[in-house]
Amino acid sequence: MATFLYKLGRLTFRRRRFVALIWVALLAVAGVGFATASTDTSNSFSIPGTEAQRAFDLLEERNPGMSADGATARIVFKAPNGEKVTDPANQREITGIVKELESGSEQVASVADPFQRKAVSQDGSTAYISVSYEVSSMELTEKTKGALEEVGKDARNSGMKVEIGGDALQVMPHTGTAEVIGVAIAAVVLVITFGSLVAAGLSLLSAIVGVAIGVGTITALADVLDLGSTTAILATMIGLAVGIDYALFIVSRYRAELAAGREHEEAAGRAVGTAGSAVVFAGLTVVIALVGLSVVNIPMLTKMGLAAAGAVAVAVLIALTLVPAALGFAGKRIMGRRARRSAEAESRPAAKPNMGTRWARFVLRKPVWVLLVGVLGLGVIAVPAASLEMGLPDDGAQPRSTTQRQAYDMLSDGFGPGFNGPLMVVVDAKNSSDGKAAADRVAEEIESIGVSAVVPPVFNKAGDTATITVIPKDRPSSRATEEVVHAIRDAGQDIKADTGAEVLVTGATAMNIDFSQKMNDALLPYLALVVGLAFLLLMLVFRSVLVPLKAALGFLLSVVAALGAVVAVFQWGWLGSIFGVEQTGPIMSMMPIFMVGVVFGLAMDYEVFLVTRMREAYVHGETPGQAIVTGFQHGARVVTAAAVIMMAVFSGFIGSSEQMVKMIGFSLAVAVLFDAFVVRMAIVPAVLALLGKKAWWLPRWLDRALPNVDVEGEKLQKQLTEEPGSEGGDGGERELARV
Repeated sequence: MATFLYKLGRLTFRRRRFVALIWVALLAVAGVGFATASTDTSNSFSIPGTEAQRAFDLLEERNPGMSADGATARIVFKAPNGEKVTDPANQREITGIVKELESGSEQVASVADPFQRKAVSQDGSTAYISVSYEVSSMELTEKTKGALEEVGKDARNSGMKVEIGGDALQVMPHTGTAEVIGVAIAAVVLVITFGSLVAAGLSLLSAIVGVAIGVGTITALADVLDLGSTTAILATMIGLAVGIDYALFIVSRYRAELAAGREHEEAAGRAVGTAGSAVVFAGLTVVIALVGLSVVNIPMLTKMGLAAAGAVAVAVLIALTLVPAALGFAGKRIMGRRARRSAEAESRPAAKPNMGTRWARFVLRKPVWVLLVGVLGLGVIAVPAASLEMGLPDDGAQPRSTTQRQAYDMLSDGFGPGFNGPLMVVVDAKNSSDGKAAADRVAEEIESIGVSAVVPPVFNKAGDTATITVIPKDRPSSRATEEVVHAIRDAGQDIKADTGAEVLVTGATAMNIDFSQKMNDALLPYLALVVGLAFLLLMLVFRSVLVPLKAALGFLLSVVAALGAVVAVFQWGWLGSIFGVEQTGPIMSMMPIFMVGVVFGLAMDYEVFLVTRMREAYVHGETPGQAIVTGFQHGARVVTAAAVIMMAVFSGFIGSSEQMVKMIGFSLAVAVLFDAFVVRMAIVPAVLALLGKKAWWLPRWLDRALPNVDVEGEKLQKQLTEEPGSEGGDGGERELARV
C-alpha cells in the first residue's frame, strides 16, 4: 500500500493543476445540488419490527383517513389572570380559531373543538385545540404552516397567551456561532502547530472543501433518500474533524521530509506513502464503525451513519490527492521560519528533547503509577454511567424561548405532564366475536392501571379496529410512563387470549420507548461487530495481538467515562447551565450505541498514528522502551494538536438549539479528551512499557496468514534505497519513520 500511495502522492503533486480542477468541479456540482435542493428534510423515523410500528401500519391499512403518522399541532390557550377560557369573549375567540383552522388548509385532517372534546383544564384557565394533518410535518406546505402560525394573533391581541406545540412547526436545528468558534480554535491550533499560516490554511481549507462536497451532496439527496435534518449536521461534525486531522498528518510528514533534505515532489510522495497509509487505515476504522450502525435496523440511524461515513471517505480521498496537490502550489511557504530553525535544531546531536520525549521517558520510569492514575481517574468519572436512563427528548427539552416549549409547559401546568405524551392504544378486533366488548374491556383494564384519562374507543368504518387515547400521569420521557406502556401491553396478552382481539400501543411516546429498547438490544451485537472487525484491521496494521486488544479495552474505558460525564450533565444537571441544558431528563437512547460507533473510529485514529511510529522504530532495531520514546518524539505534538482540533470542532455543536445535537457534540468532545489525553497519551505507553517485547508478539501461523499491508513503508523504503540515485541514504530510513 505504501508503494502505491507513494506513487499517488508524486503523481498528484506533479499534476496538481489537473487534480485541483477535478476537486473544484466536484465542489461546484455539490454546490449546485445544495442550492437547488428542497429545504424540507425528514424528521420522521420508522422502527421495523416493533409493536408501535405495527400499530401505525395497521391503522394505515384499516383507517387510512386517520393519518396516524401525519403531523400534529396543539394550539394552547391560557386566559389572562382573573379570567377563564370559558368566558363568553374568550370562548368565541377560540371557537372562531377552530373554524379558521378547518378552512385554512386542504391538508388538515381534523380539528378538535376544546369545548366539545373537554380539552379545558379544571380551573378553566387553559384549553387546547388538537389539529391532525393528512401528511407528515415535512410535507406540510408553507401555506398550511402560515395558517397555523397566524391563528393565534387575534387571540393574543385580546389578552390570551397562545402557544403552538406538536411537530407541525418543526424547524431545522441551528448550531449558532459556537460552530464558527470551534473552527476558529482549530485554525489557531494549526498555526501554533505549524508556525506557518500557509500550512495551517491549507489543512483547514482542504477539510472545508471536503465537508462542503459531502454536505452539499447529502443536502441534494435529502429529499430523494428521506434524510433527517440532523444527518447533514452529523456529517459536518465528523467530516470537519477528521478532515482537518488527516490533512494535519500529511502536511506534518511532508514538512518533516523537506526538513530532511528531500526534494518537494519526493517529500510529497513519501508523506502520502507513509502518513497516508495511516490515514487510510484510520479512515477505514471510522467508516466501519459508522456503516456498522446499519445493523441496528433503524432507517434513520442507518442513513446518519452512511452519510457520515461518506463524509469521512471524502476526507480520506482529499488527504491523499488534494492535499499533496495543494502542497505543490504552496512551495517553500509551507515551512515557516520557526519550523526551519526547529528542523536544524533536531538535526544536531545535542538537540533538546521535546515535550513528547520527556513525557514518554517519565511514563517509562513510572508505568504502574501512570496506569493506575489513568484507569482510576476514568473509572471515577464513569461512575454516573451506572445510573443511565435512556429515552428520546420531547418538547420539554426545547429552549424555553420556543413556542413548542412554552406550549409544553402550559399543558403541563393546566392538565398535567401526561397530556404532552398521549398514548394511542389500537384494538385489532378482526378476529374477535364481539369487537365492541373487547374494546370496552381494554378501556376498563387501562383505567385500572392508573392513568389521568382514557378516551372511549372509536371504531373505524368497518368496525374491526378501535383506537383508545390514554393520558398518562407523568411526562412522556419518564420511567412511570414507560411502565404504563408495559402494563397495557401485558394486559393485552390476557385480553387476546380471552377475546381474540389484539392490543397494540403506539403514539410518539410508545415509539420512543420501543426505539430505546431496540437500541439497548442492538448495543452488544453492534459492539462485537465493530470492535471485532476493527481488531482484525489493527492486527494487519500492527502485526500484534496484544496491541489491538489494548486499543479496544482502552477505547471502552474512555467511552464509559464519557457516558458518565454525559449522565452527570444532561441527566443529573451538574454544570447544566454552562452547557445550556434547560431541562434534565433521560439520555437520548441512541447515544451509547452512537458513541461506540463514532468514538471508536476516532480513537483508532490516534492509536494508528501514534503506535505505528513505535512499531516502525521497534522493527528497525530499537528496544521497546526506545521505540515508545521515538513514537512520542515524532507523533505526540501532532496527535495532541489533532485531538484539540477535534474537541474544538465538536464543542462548537454544544451551542445547537436541538438537545440531540447538543448532547452529541458534548459527548464526542469529552470522549476525545479522555481517549486522546488519558488513554492514548498515558495508559497506552504505560501498558506497552510493562509488556515490553510481548506487546509485539504475533503467532507465526497468524503472521503467515495475515497479508502484509506495509503501513510503515518497509517495502517502500527498501525499494527507494535500492534504486540508483536514491535519496534514501544512511539517514533516509530513520527520517522516513517520522509522522
